[in-house]
Amino acid sequence: MVALSLLACSGVAKNITIVGDPSTDGEVEVAAGGSVTVMLESNPTTGFSWSEDAQISDPAVLEQVSHEYVAPDSEMVGATGQEVWKFKALKEGKATVYMEYSRPWEGGEKAEWTYTLTVTVK
Repeated sequence: MVALSLLACSGVAKNITIVGDPSTDGEVEVAAGGSVTVMLESNPTTGFSWSEDAQISDPAVLEQVSHEYVAPDSEMVGATGQEVWKFKALKEGKATVYMEYSRPWEGGEKAEWTYTLTVTVK
């Protein structure tokens, strides 16, 4: 996992961007009022996609603000893009974010990959 951040005066990151790896769960600390952006590889041409709405264990602590698919820079057929979620840290506490990479239709493969991020808001 790669995390980039801008530090707030308190020493706790105010805004964090995470390039997630579905083989490894993540954990971050962010300042209240800050944001967490999560980026995961995705290739919708295979029929798979990540959960549009992440499951958040405590929506009073962390709120999903947006979700979008970013196409690859390459024009190569089958190139991988990224799905990007932005979350706002509302108040101090801890929340877990969970996402699944699945084929969403009935009978499609479920939870081929999963990603869990624990966010501590300070």
